[in-house]
Amino acid sequence: MKNLFILFTLLITFKSFSQEIEFGEVSNQELKETFHSIDSSANAAYLYKKRRTYYQYNQSKGFMLITEIHNRIKIYNKEGFDKATFKIRTFKTSGNKEKVLSVKGYSFNIENDKIKKTKLKKEHRFKEEVSDNHDIVKIVFPDVKEGTIIDLKYVFNSPFEQNIDEINFQHNIPVNKLDITVEYPEYYNFKKISKGYYSVPVTSTKKRGSITFTSKTRRGGGINTAVRTSFQSSTVDYTRHVDKYQASNIPAISEKEPYVYSIQNYRGGIKYELSSTKFPNSRPRYYTTSWEDVSKKIYSFKGFGNEINKTNYYKEDLNSLIAKATKSTEKVGLIFQFVKSKVKWNGNYGKYTQEGVKKAYKNGSGNVADINLMLTSMLRQAGLNANPVLVSSKTNGIPLHPTLDGFNYVITIVQFSNNSYALLDATEPYSTPNVLPIRALNWNGRKVTKEGHSGWVNLKSPKHSLEERTIKATIDSDGTINGLFIKKEKMLNALLSRNKFNNVNKEDIISKLEEKYDFEIENLKIANQHKLGSTLTQMLKFSSDNLVEEINNKLYVNPFLFLTSSTNPFKSNKREFPVDYITPWKDVNKISIKIPEGYEVESIPEQLAIGLPENQGFFKFIVVKQGLNIKVSAILQFNSSMIAPTYYQTLKDFYSKTIAKQNEKIVLIKK
Repeated sequence: MKNLFILFTLLITFKSFSQEIEFGEVSNQELKETFHSIDSSANAAYLYKKRRTYYQYNQSKGFMLITEIHNRIKIYNKEGFDKATFKIRTFKTSGNKEKVLSVKGYSFNIENDKIKKTKLKKEHRFKEEVSDNHDIVKIVFPDVKEGTIIDLKYVFNSPFEQNIDEINFQHNIPVNKLDITVEYPEYYNFKKISKGYYSVPVTSTKKRGSITFTSKTRRGGGINTAVRTSFQSSTVDYTRHVDKYQASNIPAISEKEPYVYSIQNYRGGIKYELSSTKFPNSRPRYYTTSWEDVSKKIYSFKGFGNEINKTNYYKEDLNSLIAKATKSTEKVGLIFQFVKSKVKWNGNYGKYTQEGVKKAYKNGSGNVADINLMLTSMLRQAGLNANPVLVSSKTNGIPLHPTLDGFNYVITIVQFSNNSYALLDATEPYSTPNVLPIRALNWNGRKVTKEGHSGWVNLKSPKHSLEERTIKATIDSDGTINGLFIKKEKMLNALLSRNKFNNVNKEDIISKLEEKYDFEIENLKIANQHKLGSTLTQMLKFSSDNLVEEINNKLYVNPFLFLTSSTNPFKSNKREFPVDYITPWKDVNKISIKIPEGYEVESIPEQLAIGLPENQGFFKFIVVKQGLNIKVSAILQFNSSMIAPTYYQTLKDFYSKTIAKQNEKIVLIKK
């Protein structure tokens, strides 16, 4: 019976995928559907997502990579209208470029119980130049309404045959039917690397393929002889590897979950990474065998190691800069700040230089590699033990296997004689040693030395990012609270706040704080805005008449006052990817509340101390009465920057308890 059930299931699945979905034809039933049958919260859904990637041989250009796409999307409401716009990124060099060809599309709607079909036209397609190497082809569907179905087909043609685009099984909307095929000749050897927390099993087969070569021969052309052209053809047979990924009812992965820097890293999918090639009558070529090989290969490229070795363009400035510096740390600080002020980041990532260090130095602008390879070079020239560190940015995922594409960013490490070190990123104006911007804080980086050695470096700071808040408040007899609020920030917290507020005038900062905390500010002072090695401090006087509740001659006050959290950020019942805090962090609250004359404390919340498994974090809360003052002390600390999904429910419960404790009232009663 069990075997019959399995056979029946397989037959149903086979029948489902053997039924070809015709482009340009939709049903009334699909158009009349007002919500997704499985996920009623979905704003849109892929009714069909088909992709076929294969190799096509061109006698003059060699193998070309062809990808055929067919996407059919149902839009349920206005929030899903953005799914009617497609942005296709293309890459180009001076000699080659990717192309989007054979674009066809329709918008379908129901009008007067009849299907209205609107054709996608040339004016609905746009091309935007993003950089010297990238363009975006933008497709905007017409006549989009609530209930619209859009149908799109196109062909993506790439001369860069080594790079099969990453396959995503999951998206931020459900996928009703997924049908993906990848075909490649026996000459290419790929590693297939799963990503994310949703998998689709692969069915792999082999098929025969052939390439026909045509040669042209000319004869004659003498005085009495006409020119004769003859053609000869020869055929080479080869094996094609065919991988199929087919699935139904794939759930959406929400982009609205808290503490997710890049949801792309957690979408279920597969990466094809080229490890070697072996063409007829040629030797094998290996691309990725070990991290050591990857590191050496990157260092040997012209836009990397060669750029570090260039020194003449800055020598005079460097000698003047460090002429009086005697300590290594002093030299590091001077050179680090000099590069940050001399060359501004143009917003582009890259492990290889874009402008070249000399041009970037002259023009005052460059990509990540231009700036940080320049920094490495200057530190070395100053006699310091400095090396580049290859990094995969937060949006690029974590490279688990040796690959050249695993890194897309580079920073600098300086190692001192006492075995300490400093990680530096001069693209970030407010960064300090060992405090990197979020984009670079992604697990481990790979240090590469000029001798050709490499090794892993932990990118996380050993110190917690800190926010310490102190409130000294007095409750007046009418229930108004006046007081002093001081906030101190260190490490990543300070970097983020400087980025957020340093270019904003004080009046706008005051308005934002008044709106956030629902109080009035009398005066605001900010210290160490540009003094990067010091604690960033905000100090203000505040008043509020919304923090005390009077019921039956009793006063009720939250122990955290305006800092009280009322909702749990984690609302989903299940989470299949980690909670990413970026860095270990610590929140400290110290609150002193002076009660009004004529009142006494009837009750205060009990203390609480709870922790997460494996010392990942804890919460400590204490309230004590000292004369006319109530002292509140609370620490929320996370020692791990990443909480695994296996601990999600534990973490959610942990937050619920901390929030419940914050919302327990201090009760004051008249004497």
